[in-house]
Amino acid sequence: MLLTTLCTGEEVHRYKKSIVVFLNGKRKTLATSPHNGGYRENLTAVFNNDATRGAGVATALDAPTYAEHMALLSEKLGLDPDTSAGISTAAQMENVSIKTESYKDITVTAIVTGGVEVNGGRAGDPASWDELENKAIEHVKHGTINIILHINVDLSEGALARAMVMCTEAKSVALQELQAPSRYSMGLATGSGTDGTIIIANADSKIHLTNAGNHVKLGELIGRTVKDAVTEALLLQTGLSPESQHNVLKRVERFGITDDLLWEKYAGNPNDGLNRARFSGRLDALVRRDALVAYTSLYAHLLDQVVWGLLSPDEAKPAAGVLLRAMDMPPLKNKKSPVDVMGCLHLLLGALINGLLSLLGAAKAGNEENKEVEETDDSL
Repeated sequence: MLLTTLCTGEEVHRYKKSIVVFLNGKRKTLATSPHNGGYRENLTAVFNNDATRGAGVATALDAPTYAEHMALLSEKLGLDPDTSAGISTAAQMENVSIKTESYKDITVTAIVTGGVEVNGGRAGDPASWDELENKAIEHVKHGTINIILHINVDLSEGALARAMVMCTEAKSVALQELQAPSRYSMGLATGSGTDGTIIIANADSKIHLTNAGNHVKLGELIGRTVKDAVTEALLLQTGLSPESQHNVLKRVERFGITDDLLWEKYAGNPNDGLNRARFSGRLDALVRRDALVAYTSLYAHLLDQVVWGLLSPDEAKPAAGVLLRAMDMPPLKNKKSPVDVMGCLHLLLGALINGLLSLLGAAKAGNEENKEVEETDDSL
């Protein structure tokens, strides 16, 4: 299936669970591909492949190594393995986002697939694989943002590398704006551990650029195009969006506050006898309240600033108390006792958990999960 034709005449096709860009003329490429990756000037095609047998179920390698597997895959796609490079993902190719931005004679197109629901990670998070020992430290999860970025003008080698940096920054901006969580720490995701990127520049162009950073038009185009394409691809693949994130638990699950944790706390203490289903229904209504989502978002950012060292525990505790009062939650306990960073996090998270349980207890029992909760400040 022909998806699009780029401004340089190059065709982008989807077939055999892959998206293939056929390159015309002389092209410079910079790729994270395991086979024919790095800087090249001889590629005739690049591709992105859905490496699953079904949703989230990885396909076994057809060769001893990932690089050899990708070389064999290029042959299956009818490509020359010596002049093609590819990246793979657990995302479906039907969920691709293609975005284009132009300024005068410069055109940038981003072709993106992505999902970070199970494999979102933050730079510096604990690793899952020890390549020196060739063994897993923990189970490697599936979820990848793959980007093929096509630029219709010629770039210096340095500018091509700078375009890779700009592309990565734009991806991280998209994740930040969606408040996508890391699955390996309490931080916000900056990508995933398996992300792949291929940058293509048109070496036949009479226009030769030497910079792709924030201060130049090319960098601006890359930033906007990639951010928009990543945002749409995540929506298409997993439904990740501002609407899906408008939920108290989505804002604090990276700190360990989940439906299961709240049920465990609720069931372990005297309560009004809700069963699991009714408890979840009441919780679902509560966590979508506008004001509660807003205040919880501020609370989560307060926790982040304690972790980052931008606020001390002594500064954070009184601010947390203000937010708890605004949410009509019980006051912070032991707020005058000295605590370190981890102690402060434990204290503030415990207060938020107790506060949510108190709001659940104050909510109307019965069939509340089937009623629309009025989402106003007064409802808090």
